[in-house]
Amino acid sequence: MSVFLARELFARAALPVSCLLVAGYFLAHALFGSSGLFALEDIRAERARLLSERAELAARRADLERRIALLDPRGADPDYADELVRRHLGVIRPDEIVIPLPSAEAPAG
Repeated sequence: MSVFLARELFARAALPVSCLLVAGYFLAHALFGSSGLFALEDIRAERARLLSERAELAARRADLERRIALLDPRGADPDYADELVRRHLGVIRPDEIVIPLPSAEAPAG
């Protein structure tokens, strides 16, 4: 009789034990997984780093857009174009400093 009782007990406990194992698996991942509760501080630090990097890239992009606008074929800034041509052709020496002069349209001040 004890074998029959053990089989019946095992059959009755199989479903609840399986559910507890599955719930434990998901709970462990919710706590210790790569995006779990204990990784939350690392995620926040990574987010802050990425936001800072995004701000730096936005500033760099704005600078590049400004430089591109200076080279617009409809009205290129002659001083900036001259500086680029001299630098890329190797006519500017390493000890030479390029001093931009105010344009004729800008008021002196």
